[in-house]
Amino acid sequence: MKEKVYRWIDENEGEVVKLLQELIRIPSVNPYFDEDKQYMQEGKAQAYLKEYLEDMGMDTELTYPDAGKLVAYKDKAGYYADHAFEDRPNLLGTLKGEGGGRSILLSGHMDVVQRGNKWVHDPFGAEIVDGKIYGRGALDMKGGIAAMTVALKAISRSGIKLKGDAMIGTVVDEEAGGMGTLALVAEGYRADGCLITEPTHLKIAPLCRGILWGKLIIEGRSGHIELKQGDYRTGGAVDAIDKASLYLEHFRRLNKEWSVTKEHKYLPIPCQLHVAQFNAGEYPTTFANHAELVFDAQYLPAEKDENGLGSRVKKELEDFVQAVAMTDPWLRENPPKIEWLIDADCGETLDDQPFFQTVRDSAREINPGSEVEGICCHTDMGWFCNVGIPTMNIGPGDSRLAHQADEYVEVDELVTCTKMIASILMDWCGVA
Repeated sequence: MKEKVYRWIDENEGEVVKLLQELIRIPSVNPYFDEDKQYMQEGKAQAYLKEYLEDMGMDTELTYPDAGKLVAYKDKAGYYADHAFEDRPNLLGTLKGEGGGRSILLSGHMDVVQRGNKWVHDPFGAEIVDGKIYGRGALDMKGGIAAMTVALKAISRSGIKLKGDAMIGTVVDEEAGGMGTLALVAEGYRADGCLITEPTHLKIAPLCRGILWGKLIIEGRSGHIELKQGDYRTGGAVDAIDKASLYLEHFRRLNKEWSVTKEHKYLPIPCQLHVAQFNAGEYPTTFANHAELVFDAQYLPAEKDENGLGSRVKKELEDFVQAVAMTDPWLRENPPKIEWLIDADCGETLDDQPFFQTVRDSAREINPGSEVEGICCHTDMGWFCNVGIPTMNIGPGDSRLAHQADEYVEVDELVTCTKMIASILMDWCGVA
């Protein structure tokens, strides 16, 4: 029966390619980004996929996240009181099984980041050049949405019926914090397993890391940069850039420690703290009286708190900043502070769980070289794991191309991934 499904996919390769092209051609930029409103068409993209799922014989439903209705989650992952969802629905499609099998949710986000610049190809043209489909969202993650949808279609069109229910849930707002997935979970949708089709280059990803964005604010005292300065206690200038540089050195030492204490057997690199922006100074002849270090720090699923967030790691970094301040007289009297910007949650499915083992073994039937490797950035798997749904990630494309100009996914990898997902569906849900 599997071979019959794989043949259908090969003979109808254009099906998954066309679906991806049509989704790319409907711009669905998240409103969080500074983009022309004409490109913010999440609702239109969801409507297109809704019609496609209904043509497959699925029951569908559009639901709209609502910050007011989700206020009970205000201290938990994914909640943002100021996010609005007019014409930004979640979509859930259900193909009822014959009974006696396990259910699965195939999930992905329909929103994409802004176009950016320096594109050679039309960002919403979905051009195919040398076996690659180009466009914003081709990789992140409309390619995965197309693959999972056509995988289920291939099973149905091959005359095969699954025992367990198969659901397709596409959400909005992942690129700005994940409130779409929070809403989906809060509405009560559940399955015995969840597969998220974020780009993994066909690797099998049982976890993703949590991500903290923070701004370390360091105060100094301005003064003429060309003149000799007295002691700060008598009014002398204090260079905030110099004090910020002290923290840069201590962050390097922290990362050496984290490279040992914050590694994971399924992650290629340990958690680290990376400074992404250094903002300081007012004028070339004046010592900086203020400096900001904007950083990205990652944490492991084992470190998340009872709300599914990184408060423990926040406290670790706040204590670290205070300890460094105690080594310097000025900083001791004028302690820096961290302003927290983002806390993107994480999740993990352990390798002794049946869903992990089924996904791994079924995927490798098609692509024996698929390694088990976690995702170093954020995916929406956290909330599914929080409510007891074992969740894995598999998708087409190299995630390093995400958010870049000329983002693309290779047609061959898209087709291979479609077969991998079909294999997982049949093994997990069972065939009637």
